[in-house]
Amino acid sequence: MQIPCAGGAAPLRWCCDADHRTSTPPPPPTPPGPPRAMGRPHRSGTTASPGSKPAAAAHRRRAAGGPAGVGVRGGRAAAASHLAEGASLGGAPPGTPGRVLVTGGGGYFGIRLGAELARRGVEVVLLDVLKPHVDLPEGAVFYQGDIRDYGALYRACEGVECVFHTASYGMSGPEQLRKELVESINVSGTKNVINVCKERGISRLVYTSTINVAFTGHPIEDGDEESRPCVPLHMYLDHYSRTKSIADQMVRAANGSWLKGGGRLRSCVLRSSGIYGPGERRHFHRMMENLRRGLLGFRFGEAQAQMNWVHVDNLVLAHVLAAEALTARRHSVASGQAYFINDGVSVNVFEWLNPLYTMFGYRRPMVHLPVSLVYLIATILEYLHLALRPIAETPLLFTRNEVRNVAVSHTFKIDKARRELGFCPKQHDLVESVEQYVRSQSLTSDPWFPAAPHTFILLLFTLGLSLVLMLLC
Repeated sequence: MQIPCAGGAAPLRWCCDADHRTSTPPPPPTPPGPPRAMGRPHRSGTTASPGSKPAAAAHRRRAAGGPAGVGVRGGRAAAASHLAEGASLGGAPPGTPGRVLVTGGGGYFGIRLGAELARRGVEVVLLDVLKPHVDLPEGAVFYQGDIRDYGALYRACEGVECVFHTASYGMSGPEQLRKELVESINVSGTKNVINVCKERGISRLVYTSTINVAFTGHPIEDGDEESRPCVPLHMYLDHYSRTKSIADQMVRAANGSWLKGGGRLRSCVLRSSGIYGPGERRHFHRMMENLRRGLLGFRFGEAQAQMNWVHVDNLVLAHVLAAEALTARRHSVASGQAYFINDGVSVNVFEWLNPLYTMFGYRRPMVHLPVSLVYLIATILEYLHLALRPIAETPLLFTRNEVRNVAVSHTFKIDKARRELGFCPKQHDLVESVEQYVRSQSLTSDPWFPAAPHTFILLLFTLGLSLVLMLLC
């Protein structure tokens, strides 16, 4: 089964970002210039500039709420090894702390990555346009800023040795339709990150990419980095995947660039599958809401369609290992490289969701709808959402991209990450995430009578319109 791919997309300029959460229009780009005085970031209970040492025992607080680059390639396979607990991210002997910046540091993954780095004794600066909704990791500081603001990004990178660029926009839902904002953050923002690394002399850059850069609706079975590179830009169905592909290629192309003050930039990209784990709010919460609305009461797509997921802790581990693999001590084995990252297992999304149905007493989907019908419904929903957005907030139940991701098998091997990074993912299941969600939510609605009646009415209307259009065609 294949889903049609969009073509004829307008060409994008080469400028470059990964879970950036913002809803403001893109400001005009800020050209590089003399750095201004640094703002005062939020620390766990105190304030300090990102240039200062983290407090020994910081108080916890609740915050409101492409082409391959040049790199050292020799000794790649022999250099791979597991990163010891507490190992340095600065290329120094184990136990020596460094300073890192995490863009998108207020988001779910950014916070988890920052917490693990801080636990290992690394000095962490979290940068995001929105404050985190959870406690800051002890030993980390938070600086509120936008990666599209070159000056703010430059100031936040004072003293930084490694950047983890996780910020992005437009991954799912209504965000996918805001093309100007998607491009501004995912492309222009990444360009700023690369340029700041060069100006600041930051020698390592790890970019959180996505498997979407290699997937366009055609089945993929056990794809690898060599056989499944980024596809031509006109083949992407959604703007998010297109802009992430541009950023992915830019980060790899920047590998080997000269740094101000000497040395070269070492960069790599991690192409992540969908993230799940305790507290995850994007994929899991969206699935739970659709379950409440009755939208998971049917199946569609290939009966045995497979896909990969990645537990947040495994994705954190992959980023830590990638940063270490960019150091001279590891012979810069990851320089200019791309890696698919997932749990190492393939699942059918409807079978994977069985713990949800079981735990809440929901009926498992018995009806199987044609992909073409569901795809048409998603298309109509997208256009309705765009047309009515100026006057009303119309729920976007699912998008064409989401239909494609569920309906068509696309799985990827992680052999390269195992071999070169020493990546060995732990096995998890969905139960812990479900249990955590139960503790934080009250789910009492019958799935066939959703909490929001207008959502059900909208779905029925769209389904009826879709059937009429199919008959007319």
